[in-house]
Amino acid sequence: MNIAQYLDSTYLKTPAQSGISNEETLQLDKELTQEAIDHSIFAVMIRPDYVADIKKYIQEKGSNVAVGTVIGFHEGTYSIDEKLAEASKAIEDGADELDFVINYSAYLNGDLELVKDEFVKCTQLGLKHQKVVKWIIEIAALTDEQIAGITKHISTWAKENFSESDFPNIFVKSSTGFYKTEGGKPNGATFEGIKIMLDHAGQLSVKAAGGVRTPEDAEKMISMGVKRIGTSSALALIKNESSSKGY
Repeated sequence: MNIAQYLDSTYLKTPAQSGISNEETLQLDKELTQEAIDHSIFAVMIRPDYVADIKKYIQEKGSNVAVGTVIGFHEGTYSIDEKLAEASKAIEDGADELDFVINYSAYLNGDLELVKDEFVKCTQLGLKHQKVVKWIIEIAALTDEQIAGITKHISTWAKENFSESDFPNIFVKSSTGFYKTEGGKPNGATFEGIKIMLDHAGQLSVKAAGGVRTPEDAEKMISMGVKRIGTSSALALIKNESSSKGY
């Protein structure tokens, strides 16, 4: 199986989180991007601050590797206006894909209208500019019932507000990789969580993010029906190696 076409090669730590400078972070992003170019990995997923430089780098290399970035990351509690502003800047800088963290805290508090409003407005913005829009629901923060519920809501809202031709560009995504769990519980994609998402996503695609660290796991996720995999282990996976990296 050619898994490279499913992979988003990911580096999402801020300079403060990794203890390095902005310049060093950009260099890591460029190295990640060069690996993606060299090995036909579908996309790189990076922080918004680095989108413009990485887009330019890819264009200079004559590559068609997609540039994805995260919006409202990683808590998801940014206001709708803040998410729209961050997404607009990313679009201006050349992002091809926008991975929004849904306000799952609002969902857990029962504020469905807020969550629906941000889904509709932010998805409209992305689709208007021919971007792929993915919605991170943070499955480690949710029960199985809640995973099913929020995935189903996203599917329903998509059907109510967008055309069927838009559906290939709207995803439900499992995780940020930054959620803090207790007792060794996984904070990324699990087979159980992904199955629930697939069962309730309707015509929308599912992205498994975080925790996919072996080629076997990647192939199983793909065989289950996921269309994309977010991982910091992309190079290891396509070399048929396992990885101990955290995302």
